Amino acid sequence: MDCALLLLSLWALTGTVSLQASESCPKRLLGDERRRTCPRPCKADRDCANKRQCLCDGQCGLSCVAPGRTCPWPLPASENSAARLLSPTHSFSALLEVRCKPGFTLPSGLDVTIRRCQGDRQWSGDEPTCTEAQSPEPAAARTCPLPEEVINTFSIQGDATVGTSIRYSCLSGADMVGSSENFCQDNQTWQYPHPICKKVYCLPPPEVEQGYVVAVQKTEYEVDFDIHYLCKKNFLLDGPQKITCLSNGSWSASPPYCRARCLIPAERSRVVIGGEKRWPFDFTDAMVPHGEHVTFYCRHPHKYCNFPATQVCFDGKLQPPACYLEPTWLQYKLFTQRLVSELDPCEPGDVE
Repeated sequence: MDCALLLLSLWALTGTVSLQASESCPKRLLGDERRRTCPRPCKADRDCANKRQCLCDGQCGLSCVAPGRTCPWPLPASENSAARLLSPTHSFSALLEVRCKPGFTLPSGLDVTIRRCQGDRQWSGDEPTCTEAQSPEPAAARTCPLPEEVINTFSIQGDATVGTSIRYSCLSGADMVGSSENFCQDNQTWQYPHPICKKVYCLPPPEVEQGYVVAVQKTEYEVDFDIHYLCKKNFLLDGPQKITCLSNGSWSASPPYCRARCLIPAERSRVVIGGEKRWPFDFTDAMVPHGEHVTFYCRHPHKYCNFPATQVCFDGKLQPPACYLEPTWLQYKLFTQRLVSELDPCEPGDVE
């Protein structure tokens, strides 16, 4: 740029000297000056009148120019650029530099341009407009391809750019066959073939006694397959109603049990079930479901009162408490009010 400015400055200085017809006049020193009109052409000063001289006027060539003519100065302030004179005055052939502020450029991509004061009293070229410079887009990283089936099968750690490694793990949690690590080479190919995930199945779960399996019978079940269980009539499901085949080839839980009802081991004494005091024969078949709490009444060994003792039905077994004594048929028929379940309760301090 310094050399160009030196040449332009020399040209500007020589442009103020009269040229003979034999001397040449460069037509383009500053690019397209976009002249609309040119002064009268000439070959020597004698061809001009009114104190005009035959001077080189850019693209107009040798023209009759008034050397004292000036171009507008200073120029209107610009937000994105700054202008300064490169010549002592702003008269004919003077040079003007317009420089964009940091971060801005001209449409040409440069950040500076030179303008010349022409014979028509205008600075050469269009009014320069500096716009914000666009940052160059980063070059796309070179990568190795990852097929969609690999992305859908594995959890991948790392990235696939050239010169880096990735690690695989099966999304299903299954065992992997092949290398768990791979390297993206300079030619954008993988060092090893992609591994595979072994297909995982669950074996049929055990049968449930007194129960049904609600599922299609198979020799093996796929991951996420559900099996549902139901119990036969009068049996209660104890455990999960549904189990699922997991990615490690096992079931989400052990199969449930179908638990039997319990016969209430009392006939001639009232008991408490579900918070209600009732005779055993008031219940269907005199039975309670698995897990039900049954409260019996025991007689105090030394006092005329009773105290409660609770037992739990477990899979068809319900034992009366050791303190309970079943009334005789005669006691039940003739002395109902004296049955142990009908006595007044003992005081809290009476029962240890």
